[in-house]
Amino acid sequence: MNPFSRIISGTMTWGTWGIRMSTTQMQDKIEKYFELGITSFDHADIYGDYTTEAEFGSAFAQTNIPRTQLQFITKCGIQMPCDNRPLPLKHYDYSSQHIRKSVENSLKALDTDYIDLLLLHRPSPLLKVEVVAETIQQLQNEGKINSFGVSNFTPSQITLLEKEIKTTWNQIECSLTHEIPMFDGTLDFLASQNIGVMAWSPLGSYFKENKGNTTRIKECLNLLCEKYSCTEDQLILSWLLTHPSKIHPVVGTTSVQRMENAINALKIELELTDWFSLLAASQEQEVP
Repeated sequence: MNPFSRIISGTMTWGTWGIRMSTTQMQDKIEKYFELGITSFDHADIYGDYTTEAEFGSAFAQTNIPRTQLQFITKCGIQMPCDNRPLPLKHYDYSSQHIRKSVENSLKALDTDYIDLLLLHRPSPLLKVEVVAETIQQLQNEGKINSFGVSNFTPSQITLLEKEIKTTWNQIECSLTHEIPMFDGTLDFLASQNIGVMAWSPLGSYFKENKGNTTRIKECLNLLCEKYSCTEDQLILSWLLTHPSKIHPVVGTTSVQRMENAINALKIELELTDWFSLLAASQEQEVP
């Protein structure tokens, strides 16, 4: 059974990498998102230069929400130089010692006894699947993590990993302006292996750029927003949610209104031709 809410809250910009919310503000955000039906929160050890998990953990401790009602997702593997970790250069570390230390740090920071889903943040050419599998299985046996997955891994990298351990999720970049996974075999592979899909940056570059495909998409959305009586961000999410692989968007907004929009996007049923009109706008051509 899939325990995660269809819309997942991404916490990357909650702390020093974004709007620097106070403990009270984070508490309020967690509670309001929970009221909307958001039960899954996506983290990574590196967010906020290794500080955001602890800030979130302190805020969650102030809520009255039972831990069993929420799901904490976090990632490990990236070693990033910063004041909190003076390293010579950015690199990946998937040694048993580092995975275990990262999990222990995340458990302490998030003030929890277990992590619902641990993801390897990015693939490393030096990743030893036997070492990863043994370490993850030990952590699962100890009750410290429930599920295991990856982030930004290719089908061949997952195939190699699955020789030793089952992968339950892959968190990838996927959106209307980055629809490549729909055509390069990534989503087909994940579906065939019963691996769930989470999409980071699900709104893509639409609100960040004003050129090329975003201009064409805007023209298309202007018509469709009126037709469906909804906002641009809702339609872009609805386009992604329509895909049969049941993508779980990781929505990084810190706006309660935008998160409510995301939840309401679940109610939109795009007509087939409207879905393809948005694809054509993004690709500057109709399908062959």
